[in-house]
Amino acid sequence: MVVKRPETKTEFEAILDEAGESLVVIDFFATWCGPCKLMAPKFSKMSDEFTNAIFVMVDVDEQDDICEDYEIKVMPTFVFVKNKAQFHVVEGNVVDELRKAIEENL
Repeated sequence: MVVKRPETKTEFEAILDEAGESLVVIDFFATWCGPCKLMAPKFSKMSDEFTNAIFVMVDVDEQDDICEDYEIKVMPTFVFVKNKAQFHVVEGNVVDELRKAIEENL
């Protein structure tokens, strides 16, 4: 499945609206962040593996308004959303923890 990269807050909100009860996993990253660069291909691979979830990447430097809404302080931060409500957060370069959280929340 393709990882979505909204360019505006409106596009981001439309993704959440369309997702409904589906799990949305949001990767808040920065292009200059080393751990983010390590996680990006793994996040993309998970999007192919977990096709029942929607995977979204948000660049913290380009989408600061979205980052403020989710109070992002660490990169990468993975936010889990269902029905437009945040319910779980995973921070850092922690592939196994992220995978487990996805499996438990699908």
